[in-house]
Amino acid sequence: MTIAPHVSLDLDPAQVTHRLYTTLDLHRMGMTKRQIRDAVIGGTLLRARRGAYLVPGVPLAVAEAASDGGRLACISALAEWGVFVLAATRLHVHLDHAAHKESAGRRNTWHWGTLIRTPHPRATTVHPIDAVAQAVACQSARAAIATLDSALHLGLIDEGDLDAIFNRLPARRRVLRGFIDGRSEAGSETLVRLMALSLGFRVDVQVVVPGVGRVDLVLDGWLVVECDSEQFHSGWASQRRDRRRDLALAALGMTSIRPIAEDVFHHPEVIIAALIGLREARRAAQRASRRSATR
Repeated sequence: MTIAPHVSLDLDPAQVTHRLYTTLDLHRMGMTKRQIRDAVIGGTLLRARRGAYLVPGVPLAVAEAASDGGRLACISALAEWGVFVLAATRLHVHLDHAAHKESAGRRNTWHWGTLIRTPHPRATTVHPIDAVAQAVACQSARAAIATLDSALHLGLIDEGDLDAIFNRLPARRRVLRGFIDGRSEAGSETLVRLMALSLGFRVDVQVVVPGVGRVDLVLDGWLVVECDSEQFHSGWASQRRDRRRDLALAALGMTSIRPIAEDVFHHPEVIIAALIGLREARRAAQRASRRSATR
């Protein structure tokens, strides 16, 4: 018997397309105990834990969370959905009861307790709203804002969900709401925007420059920041296009820089130094120009 891998009952479609099947579910579908055993041996059914099964093809993170008796949660769930998270080295799993925590082991990061949205009993992940709320609490402030921007931009959550998310968070985290901007198309873009704001720049997001096109960030009306990634800027054709855009910006009296994601994520001091250096150089040039004009 073939088991459909996708949710077909009343599971929220926003919660991972794979569902958990209990032994009772399989019996109700007409499978005998022997057929279940043969399906596991034959690889057409995966035993997640005692009395619980998954179909082949589920993401490894989903299978591991299910094997621990929980649901994929927090930054691990968001990473599976393509939402930006700064680092996802440990698996994050939600357990229904704190009592399960000790028996589940210590290699993962555990979440437990009441959720904003009660998941279906067969759901293999928490609801996206809960995953975002957990990720905001788990990450640094800047990474949390980048995750919120990404989830909004991708449509995983909407503006109306923010009340529920921030009502669940500690008071000290609620200040982050004022920095969210769902127009940001990449986590690196959000992080550079926050760096620039901390330095006192006026920041405009996703600006259309005549003759050039849309750019990621414009600082103080003259400094353009394009947050390049290898995915979209590798190859000579892409580099040629980017260099021509830089020349077009220069013709308008604008300066452009292209920090790579690796430096944005792991060496922010390099980006901050570049922004400060360019601003100071421009101010020095403006002072020199004014002195020259008064002579």
